[in-house]
This record gives sequence, structure tokens and C-alpha cells, in this order.
Amino acid sequence: MKLVCWLLVLITPFQLFAQKKLPGWTSLFNGRDLSGWKQLNGKAKYAVVNGEITGTTVYGEPNSFLATEKNYKDFILELEFKLDAEMNSGIQFRSESKPEYQNGRVHGYQFEIDPSPRAWTGGIYDEARRDWLYTLDYNPTAKTTYKAGEWNKCRIECIGNTIRTFVNGIPAAHIVDDMTTEGLIALQVHSVGKPEESGKQIRWRNIFIKTNNLQATPADKVFVANFIPNTLSEQEKQNGVQLLFDGTSTKGWRGAYKSTFPEKGWQVKDGTLRVLASTGGESINGGDIVSEKEYGAFILQFESKLTEGANSGVKYFVTENEKNPGSAIGLEYQLLDDERHPDAKMGSIHNRTLASLYDLIPSLREPRARRKIGEWNRCMIVVQPNGWVTHYLNGWKMLEYQRGAQYYYALVAKSKYAQWPNFGMAAKGKLLLQDHGNEVWFRSIKIQEIK
Repeated sequence: MKLVCWLLVLITPFQLFAQKKLPGWTSLFNGRDLSGWKQLNGKAKYAVVNGEITGTTVYGEPNSFLATEKNYKDFILELEFKLDAEMNSGIQFRSESKPEYQNGRVHGYQFEIDPSPRAWTGGIYDEARRDWLYTLDYNPTAKTTYKAGEWNKCRIECIGNTIRTFVNGIPAAHIVDDMTTEGLIALQVHSVGKPEESGKQIRWRNIFIKTNNLQATPADKVFVANFIPNTLSEQEKQNGVQLLFDGTSTKGWRGAYKSTFPEKGWQVKDGTLRVLASTGGESINGGDIVSEKEYGAFILQFESKLTEGANSGVKYFVTENEKNPGSAIGLEYQLLDDERHPDAKMGSIHNRTLASLYDLIPSLREPRARRKIGEWNRCMIVVQPNGWVTHYLNGWKMLEYQRGAQYYYALVAKSKYAQWPNFGMAAKGKLLLQDHGNEVWFRSIKIQEIK
């Protein structure tokens, strides 16, 4: 009996690892050593303890990565991870390390591990490249799936241009992207900024991959971030997303206060819809354009690219009833070169800056949410049936408010819109792209109506 007990004690640390996956799965970790892996960039400590890979933080070292020696293209990856303390980490996939790119710095897609109050575990970060691709502000219900102090299960599906993540079986992030189609897998130990943060540990086990006969998890209703311009994935179509700009024509749009599309001032070129530069005045050249259809509750996505010093905006709940000179009236998602355009310093407490609700509510001052002038920004406006409105910029929640709330009316009363009765309170309205006399590009304009 004693011999049996001792044998049980000896095999227990490896018992979970020894669990067999179904046919077709390959283990990336043998439970004994780090064969098949190589360490890149920083010098955090990696070791095998009790059949688990343990990563330990080291002060003064950059992000460290334990990477597979082999690259992977299409696959499904499953593993378990556990944090011994609150720390940031991640799992790289379809990532690269090249001497010509920042001296070999690992870069590419990352499954985020984030036990902080922000709770973005399962989001997709683009390490050392484009920053955030999918924060869990896009999918708030997934914020509660991570279990602090326990083993958590990660699942990453990379099939063609579609990438999906799951935490403990719950859908987290979903992107469509074609920047990198093949690369290494790596376990990250994040850098730490204080000596007392050395010694924090993260552990991984049960690391399995499948590369053939891949079957994606059945479709769900999770929001999809599609980075391939002017396209809709099958999941987006099932979610009810529709293109408002097809990349080749102005179908579905007309001039504000007009019956046809402007004859000048706008251009469709290379898959973009462009406001052409003129005098810098408001609706002086081609004028604003509006959607032919009206919308109530919706998710509006669009990408915008500003030129230096540019000013523009995307308005919603536009009725065209005011017949005012200049730009048509509506709630406005501000598009602005904050550094160079004087409007950024006007208004109240920065409420005319990029992604703000123009002249009413300032956007989050997070610098990482803003791309450099000349780069594309991913913008989104979500209007719920109960009046809650949220502005997003490159995955970051920039502001939220409720139409019709007491504070909303108070803000309007102190703004340039005070003269318009029931400003922004129409049940439905048109969408508007503003001509402010500066060159601004749009693409991937999409909408999903919310019932």
C-alpha cells in the first residue's frame, strides 16, 4: 500500500500534462525540459517545474519570450496558464523575430493575459507593431471569464485570415487580418519597472496544437474587428453588418440638403472615399454627404486617415430639418489633428479633440489610442436602443453618455447647439461625413443595426 501511495505522489505533478488529447493534436511541451523552444529578447527566467513551464520576472530586463523553434500557419492552440501574482503577460502567435526589425524584437499577434481591473485577458495585442487590435471593451461580457489564482484555459484559432480567442471556453476576441499568416508561438514574461516586482511567476501547462483538419468553433455573435479594407467576413454578415461604402462607388450617399452626390469636392480612389482639400472652410467646396437611409440604434464602424492640420467629423442623428448654412446639424464624432488644428484648444476641456463628442464631451486622453497623422484610425460609434452611446478609437473606449439624460441636456444648453430644440434627440437620423475643407480619407464604412 505504501508503495502505491509513493507512486501516486511521484506521478501527480505530471498527471495533468499526461492527459491525452484527441487524435490530431501535437504536444509542444514534453513536461521534462524546454526542447523545441528558444529564448528571445529579455533574460527572464524560464524553467520546468513539476511538469509545468514557469516564467519568472527579472528587474531591468525587457519583455522576454520563450518561442517555438518551428513556425506555424493555420492551427488551433490550446494551453493552460496560471498567474501567481497580478502581472501582465501574453502568448504570441503568428509572430516573428527578424534581425532587420528592431534588432530581432519579437513582434506580432498576442493573446493578452491581463488580470488587472481593466480585465482584457483574451484580447489581441499587436506586440511591437500596431498596438491594440481587439480590446475587451469590444466584448465586455468576456471580462469576467478570467479566474484569478486558478488555472485558466486559452484557445487560439488561426484559420486563414480569421483569428479567434477563447478564455475558459468563452469567446473573447475575433479579428480578420492578413498582415502575418505564419509565425512562431511564444510564452511572454513581461518586463517589470520596479525591483520589488522581480520574482513574479506565470506558469503554463498542457500545451497542444492542431494543424490539420481544423474545425473552427461554431459561429457566435461576438463583435468582429475586420482589418481587411471594405470587406465583410462571413461572421460579420451573420451578425447583420452591412457595408455603407463598397470601395468603388458613392452608392447610398448624397449631398446634405441635396438630391444627388456632390459633383466636386469628393473622390473615390484606391478603395477610399476622400474629402478633397479646399479653403479649410465648412461645407464650402463639395459640402457634407449623408446616408440615404436613417438609423436609430446601431454600431457604425469606419476607418479615417487625416492629413496634417485636418478637421472633419462623422455625425449621426442628422435630420436636415434645420436648413442652416454650413454643415448640417447632428451629434459629431470629431476627427481632428489635435496637434496642429486650433479647434483642439477651443471649446471646453478638450471637447473638440479627436473622438470627442464635438463641443459636448471630451474623449479619453490616452495617447496610445491615437495613430500618427497619415495612418489609419479605426473608429466606432455604438448607439444602444436605451440611448447609451459609446465612442471607440483603435479599440479604446473614448467616452460614453446617454442621450436624453439630465446631464445631456445640461451639456447641450452650454454648447453651440443650445439654439436647436431637441438637439440630437431624433428617434432616427442620417449619418454624415463632413467636408471641412481639409483632405480626409475614409474606408471600411460599415453598420449593424441593433434591434
